[in-house]
Amino acid sequence: MEKTVVLRERDIAECLQTIADAILRRNNILKDVALVGIRTGGAFLAARLQDAIREKSGKVLPMGVLDITLYRDDWTRIGPAPVVGKTELPFSVDDKTVVLVDDVLFTGRTVRAAMDALMDYGRPRRIELAVLVDRGERNRELPIFANYVGSVYESSVDTTVNVYLKEEGYFDHVAIEEKRTV
Repeated sequence: MEKTVVLRERDIAECLQTIADAILRRNNILKDVALVGIRTGGAFLAARLQDAIREKSGKVLPMGVLDITLYRDDWTRIGPAPVVGKTELPFSVDDKTVVLVDDVLFTGRTVRAAMDALMDYGRPRRIELAVLVDRGERNRELPIFANYVGSVYESSVDTTVNVYLKEEGYFDHVAIEEKRTV
């Protein structure tokens, strides 16, 4: 694998501050706004966004974590016994503006699964999407676009964009990884 680091710890922090600012501009009152991170990377980023918004506004947004394993359209391909994580939504999503948070937007299928899962918990007034990295429209399979984007890296299907976070035991960075041809 050839690995190119495109965002470092400071860059990730700046992207999250930019997203927090945009969420505050669009939802200036923050009434009935909640953050829901898509497990795993999105959950960690949602917690960081919650902190950034609290620092800027003094308000603590409700935050939850959504596991989408059984909502994926490829879950049978994952393996014979997919690992299902815990969904934690300690609030009602009814009539809320829910900001789904994920690390990377690529085909749109993860976000579609997250919206399906979220609807099983209630009826949000609106769903918005915040992503650290958008891989661009070229490989989007569904008509899904983010409201809030940290950075955009157009990349081919032959590459992988991985987000490595300290919460998972790494130093914070985002890398584009390509299979090396021999």
